[in-house]
Amino acid sequence: MSEFTWLVPLPVVMPLFAAGLTLALYRHPRAQRIISVVALSLMVVAGVGLLVLADSGPVIVDIGGWAAPVGIDLVADRLSSLMLTVSSTVLLCVLLYSLGQGVTDGDEAAPVSIYHPTYLVLAAGVSNAFLAGDLFNLYVGFEILLAASYVLLTLGGTGERIRAGSIYVVVALLSSLIFLVAIAMIYAATGTVNLAQLAQRLPEIDPGVRLVLQLLLLLAFGIKAAIFPLSAWLPDSYPTAPAPVTAVFAGLLTKVGVYAIMRTQTLLFTDGRLDTLLMWLALATMVIGILGAVAQNDIKRLLSFTLVSHIGYMIFGIALASKAGLGASIFYVAHHITVQTTLFLVVGLIERRGGTTSLERLGGLAKLAPGLAILFFIPAMNLAGIPPLSGFLGKVGLLEAGVAQGTPLAYTLVIGSVVTSLLTLYAIVKAWNKAFWQTPPEALPEALLPGTMVGPTAALVGLGLLLTAVSGPLYAYADRAAGTMMEPSNYIDAVLDSTGRGQGDSTLTTDGTSPADDPTSTDDATQGGDS
Repeated sequence: MSEFTWLVPLPVVMPLFAAGLTLALYRHPRAQRIISVVALSLMVVAGVGLLVLADSGPVIVDIGGWAAPVGIDLVADRLSSLMLTVSSTVLLCVLLYSLGQGVTDGDEAAPVSIYHPTYLVLAAGVSNAFLAGDLFNLYVGFEILLAASYVLLTLGGTGERIRAGSIYVVVALLSSLIFLVAIAMIYAATGTVNLAQLAQRLPEIDPGVRLVLQLLLLLAFGIKAAIFPLSAWLPDSYPTAPAPVTAVFAGLLTKVGVYAIMRTQTLLFTDGRLDTLLMWLALATMVIGILGAVAQNDIKRLLSFTLVSHIGYMIFGIALASKAGLGASIFYVAHHITVQTTLFLVVGLIERRGGTTSLERLGGLAKLAPGLAILFFIPAMNLAGIPPLSGFLGKVGLLEAGVAQGTPLAYTLVIGSVVTSLLTLYAIVKAWNKAFWQTPPEALPEALLPGTMVGPTAALVGLGLLLTAVSGPLYAYADRAAGTMMEPSNYIDAVLDSTGRGQGDSTLTTDGTSPADDPTSTDDATQGGDS
């Protein structure tokens, strides 16, 4: 397996290298498009390769040959590899959609020379965040993707986008400042920012100090993940951006925050002191988010509120602090990245065909564009959790994990999850009826939907159905990821034990196999994670 460790930095290095090329070739739009598509395609290939390799144990690269905890590590375990694969696939589909659309609609077309380098930098930032083996590199990943997102959010330079972008920038900078303060305090208290070494040292410091550090990280990541009451910025920021930008923001950026919470809660803070707080936050995020969605008459804002609401499901699984809950949460994150991105791309098509996203002004699209109706209906029902789609399977897994815990608060979350799912169905059906079946108050403008935009959208709809078709193996993979994460020794030993590992090598036994493949291995965590 060691000969394939070059795959680990590829999802970071490739888009950054491609960003430089596209910037240098700003006068050659066709070359920019080719480079961007090739770079993201290679990201997908690397993600799939790491998905397979990481199932036998974490794959680790020591940057510059300096091993942890001195050097910087990129770590591809089951969780990060799954997130990387899904996110790179989504990024590629959204890029193809944006090429068909010309980045934005109408006369607000943004310079392609800006769009391609920025989009590729965003992809590199997301990848770096998923692969980061220390808190400061995670911070760098956040800043890379946030710097790119500032540009993408304001493409076109309209007043509305500048205003929304200003809100987003202020909130993101606040979150980054809190994160940076937390990193400084953590280093002062422990003398390291390496995640594996922090997992060893944090339990040794004063419990009160450890709680403050945990709260700071949770606050920083909670803003990025749009957890209530830190989510008010999202519905005002996302709907104003171009459709492909909104889609990639909705699908990915909040999930990077969820990933960070998932990683730190299971690796650094295993005492469960904030699990009750997380459960209450999950409940509030689900219920208040979906109530906001029900009240909307603009389909973009409606979907933005459902995005906030369904973050609550993911936090619910993390807060349960059980293998079943965490596995269901990982599965739900992969599902939600795909489905939420798809819906925002479909809404871009609806806006292009109907000239608006207001549900009061739309209507009759089922007759005018029956293919568009199908493209909306499938992911919408998936988001609502209609059986047997992947959204239903993920929610059932979370409900089972909540019932298995058996506490009054867990049962309250189970009831809240069911109510949220029903209200999601109501909000989606309302949008479906108004946009596709009601008689529009005035005739909709004539507009063609380019196949170059419909194709990538249909591909993501198909990917959502594929998640349902392979839900058994995918859920098993997520369950194995949860099993290893519930035993932090898996991650710690892989990163800090340099036996058999040189620069760019993963943790291997003396015969060149992973410990997970060694039948004589006594690593309970690895055995449990593969059961």
